[in-house]
Amino acid sequence: MSEATLTSKGQITIPADIRRSLGVGAQDRITFTLMPDGTVVLRAKTRSVQALKGMLKPAPGVSVAVEDMNPGKP
Repeated sequence: MSEATLTSKGQITIPADIRRSLGVGAQDRITFTLMPDGTVVLRAKTRSVQALKGMLKPAPGVSVAVEDMNPGKP
């Protein structure tokens, strides 16, 4: 069980073990859902494909056309 303290500005620091479990870091967004029984569910907000654009660089080496990757091609 992890614990956090609410500041006078209404902010909390999410404990490191929870951040690791969610796979989140600085500037990532988290959703809070209040359940009928009073519990709160935290979820890492998924990024859109557009937000991921440019994060990966092409692997160095020879380029291969998609058609040449088809294992069924004679």
